[in-house]
Amino acid sequence: MGVPPGPGQRLVGGCQTGRGLLPAPHKLLPPGEEEEEEEGEEGACRRAGPLLSRARMGVCSAAPHRCVWSRWDPLRWLRSFQRRTLARSSAPGALQQGKPPGVPAGAVSRPWGLRPGGRRGLRTAPPGSQEVMLTSERYGVRRLPFSPLSDSDLAFFEGLMPGRVITNPEELEPFNVDWLRSVRGCSKLMLKPQTTAEVSQVLRYCYERNLAVNPQGGNTGLVGGSIPVFDEIILSTVLMNRIISFDKVSGILVCQAGCVLEKLNEYLEEQGFIMPLDLGAKGSCHIGGNVATNAGGLRLLRYGSLRGTVLGLEVVLADGSALDCLASLRKDNTGYDLKQLFIGSEGTLGVITAVSILCPQKPKSVNLAFLGCQSFAKVLETFTTCRAMLGEILSAYEFMDEKCMELVEKHLKLSSPVAGSPFYVLIETSGSSSTHDEEKLNNFLERAMTSGLVTDGTVATDDKKIKTLWSLRERITEALTHDGYVYKYDISLPVGKLYDLVSDTRARLGRSAKNVVGYGHLGDGNLHLNITADSYSHSLLDAIEPFVYEWTARHNGSISAEHGLGFKKKQFIQYSKPSEAVLLMQRFKAMLDPKGILNPYKMLPSSS
Repeated sequence: MGVPPGPGQRLVGGCQTGRGLLPAPHKLLPPGEEEEEEEGEEGACRRAGPLLSRARMGVCSAAPHRCVWSRWDPLRWLRSFQRRTLARSSAPGALQQGKPPGVPAGAVSRPWGLRPGGRRGLRTAPPGSQEVMLTSERYGVRRLPFSPLSDSDLAFFEGLMPGRVITNPEELEPFNVDWLRSVRGCSKLMLKPQTTAEVSQVLRYCYERNLAVNPQGGNTGLVGGSIPVFDEIILSTVLMNRIISFDKVSGILVCQAGCVLEKLNEYLEEQGFIMPLDLGAKGSCHIGGNVATNAGGLRLLRYGSLRGTVLGLEVVLADGSALDCLASLRKDNTGYDLKQLFIGSEGTLGVITAVSILCPQKPKSVNLAFLGCQSFAKVLETFTTCRAMLGEILSAYEFMDEKCMELVEKHLKLSSPVAGSPFYVLIETSGSSSTHDEEKLNNFLERAMTSGLVTDGTVATDDKKIKTLWSLRERITEALTHDGYVYKYDISLPVGKLYDLVSDTRARLGRSAKNVVGYGHLGDGNLHLNITADSYSHSLLDAIEPFVYEWTARHNGSISAEHGLGFKKKQFIQYSKPSEAVLLMQRFKAMLDPKGILNPYKMLPSSS
């Protein structure tokens, strides 16, 4: 049970801004202080404080007030809270696919965020952006001796897939640039196969002709892995978006690699299941790309990595031969587990064309708490307490520093219901019983508040407000792109050392960086370190690298937790892997792709 307010305190309802921003939750007033009269909705929201205040949280002993966040009667707070379950909308068209209104055709950059209708996907950058320098020029890369594209090559591909061969430079432009606008290639051809057989024919032809191929899914990567470096042929999986089968008994989904993650989740929710991974770019990323990069995301704490949930793959190798390991079995102990070679291989060993994946049942009860902590030590202690008290229902534990929240509010005009804390944590629970889950969450919050781990906070139980709170975390990356050029680092570290890297980097760079921020999946030991500047600078990059990688290696971390190595990090793999392991990887590459045509210049350093 929650603790009642202190003597004379009462729980006061918040208000709705009417502009799509976060409504303010309740606050506890000290003795003798009366609630001010409302000066319009916006003014009241600025004044309203957090639901969880300083030292205690609880039900109200005064007359009921209007409560925007949960619309519960404060006198019956716990009973009402326990009755509520998350009601997700499954109405057709509730989440519509397509570009935001007013976006010009052929726009180059598409940072992800909330699309109209609340959908998370990619956004198009504002017009007038400066042209991105060619990757080959910025990084001084020399083209490998692949064959140039000829008219006879185009004729072959047109005959193979008429109407799905793209050569128009304006149409190709968005696929030659990453959405961070940090790398750019000059591919003159994009192919859109629909079947594994077509992918096989394309690769067989390219292998014979020595034509380099750049596999591309939703193009949401952060390390330049999905963008050509020179004129590689872009092999897009965008039309390979068919769901092949779903077994409601086992929860095993089989689908083509080009299925958009959010669309798969919507399909599964109608069946009472969900995808085992969730990403901020879910409205645009493809499941094949997720598997090829071994994407982590927001649900890894609860459901584990793709190396455990992916049961089978269908892959086309460099010479065009198709490898059918599309098993739908939880157990298969016959020989080497070949699918693990391709999970996280970033399209360098083969092109994934279909995936078999184990999907968990959709939770019947979901709750979200957004809390403020006064130090990173409190963030860690809150996590320890949270994991012990919430146990099996804990599905996400995210953290972000105050700089992240400042950028989200400044650039995206999102308003946080909790302010004034150096750190914030977002805790999600999901389970099968709302009464059970909410009682456990309530007990945890009581412990966290009374012990001083948490100073402020709010709780959301309905779908709309849960999504609104999640947007504060998920749109940090988008906010950063509005702050200037972004140097991004995706690091794994022992949890206790996670924020030390941010502090040390901030101290090292001083005023040479505009902002240095840290956020990420604390439950997985995954830090997203981001540094912004007004524009790209070689001198700033030299100050960051290899310092960040050396610091990470010194503390037994990994230089890439979930983003992969791509083009940007391939030369730094030795900070996380011994030379013997890198040599073995290069031997695997040489065996499966002797001519090196698959996603060249990516993932592995040159063997010379």
